Amino acid sequence: MLDNFPFYLGLLIVILLLIMLANKIKVAYPILLVLAGLAISFIPKVPLIQIEPDLIFFIFLPPLLYEAAWTVSWKEMWRWRRIITSFAFVVVFVSALSVALVANYIIPGFSLALGFVLGGIVSPPDAVSAGAILKFVKVPKTISSILEGESLLNDASSLIIFRFAMIAVATEQFIFYKAAVSFSWMIIGGVGIGLLIGWLFMKAHKYLPTDANVDIVLSLLTPYIIYLAAEEVHSSGVLAVVCGGLLLSNNRHRFLSSRSRLQGVNVWQSLTFILNGFVFMLIGLDLPQITNGLKVEAVSISSAIGYGVLITFVLIISRILSSYGAVLVTLIARNFITVADSRNPGYKTPFILGWTGMRGVVSLAAALSIPVYLDNGNGFPQRNLILFITFIVILLTLVIQGLTLPYFIKKINLTDVYDPLPKEEVHNNLRHELAEFALDYLKTNYSDQIENNTSLQHLIHKWEQYSNGIDDEAIGQELKVIYLDLLNKQRQWLISKNKEDQTLDETIIRRQMHYLDIEEEKLRYL
Repeated sequence: MLDNFPFYLGLLIVILLLIMLANKIKVAYPILLVLAGLAISFIPKVPLIQIEPDLIFFIFLPPLLYEAAWTVSWKEMWRWRRIITSFAFVVVFVSALSVALVANYIIPGFSLALGFVLGGIVSPPDAVSAGAILKFVKVPKTISSILEGESLLNDASSLIIFRFAMIAVATEQFIFYKAAVSFSWMIIGGVGIGLLIGWLFMKAHKYLPTDANVDIVLSLLTPYIIYLAAEEVHSSGVLAVVCGGLLLSNNRHRFLSSRSRLQGVNVWQSLTFILNGFVFMLIGLDLPQITNGLKVEAVSISSAIGYGVLITFVLIISRILSSYGAVLVTLIARNFITVADSRNPGYKTPFILGWTGMRGVVSLAAALSIPVYLDNGNGFPQRNLILFITFIVILLTLVIQGLTLPYFIKKINLTDVYDPLPKEEVHNNLRHELAEFALDYLKTNYSDQIENNTSLQHLIHKWEQYSNGIDDEAIGQELKVIYLDLLNKQRQWLISKNKEDQTLDETIIRRQMHYLDIEEEKLRYL
């Protein structure tokens, strides 16, 4: 490891340069990183990169999932829970089933169980890739909320399919009642352990004498402890991290100080930035190892590429068809139950949801976790071919769907249908309402101090002008206490507003919450 340290250091510099280039030319950085890794792997004397599955599952995956859970809106997830659930579980299963049937029929020596192994590996779309691409295009909040919610759950559902298929390959049998019990425990145990450990960490943050640095370190430990605890009892570590992250995210203003929240956001953004960059670069660098494995199984490169292209086509078509099917079920269900949005989305929305099916880190990690040998000492059948097909699927979906998705989104133009008001207009309206609430609160609760306290009068004048806050000048301790009280009341008002108005975009609420945190932080230096 130390011998290759200069190489990894140089790799990090290349990653940073490529990400800057991707932002400049408005291309999702996962695409450039995978292609660059592929190109670097052909350079003579480049160190052979051998990715250990534990490195992905235990080092990279928990913090990436945890950060995604902190970013996603629980309100939006609950609002679109039916469509998110159908995409995260039903669509993933349909994709895995389609791959299993086609692989069993087309690829020589591929049993149905091996088909489900491959299907479980390549069925979950990658959240990072979709998020990086959507950053460059204007997409309705509805679409992004569904994709974010799906991405948190589909990894768990696909890995569950993968595990059961692996058992079937190893034992050459599938006992339904045992699988049902194990499946139930993976879900219930994962959710329960994630919520329990998340609750314990929430109490630790709240009642222990922590500061911002300790809070951040605790937050870094949280996903790893949750994941390891869940995996130790054979439940879903992925689901546990997601549930624990959602619990802590939804209660962040109850147990974290403003300083911890502000500094924590910066630390986590930098950490996930580095982890994502390395993961996608490593995907490209791993090709020589995967290609060499095909020679062991006497499979030609051309045949393996053909199988990879076929499986990619099956995945794209099955997801698009499933997207239309999910929307059709929702339109039928609205006649019997209340749905989040009863409007007919037409053909546009299902197509965009179906086309956002880029694969990534979870698929590669699952493929690499396939053991070389079974418990009986025999080699795992078709392991190297599964690895190669997985790589082809990741590469093709990133390049084909990743490069064309922005074009389709701009061409179809969904904005007018789902976003009646521009986000900035909604944000300005919310600031106006918040300022009115602040003025009313100050005049009602501090009326006696207003006449004699010129600084307080100045503060009221600031809010009347919808300014960005008080000036950077020395203020008295009394006004600091009053302003802190006001900021806390504004947070409570925003939280209540978020709960009461189900159509309000929560990212706008969080943007205003962030502003209040900055205002509170400024008081420390005034």
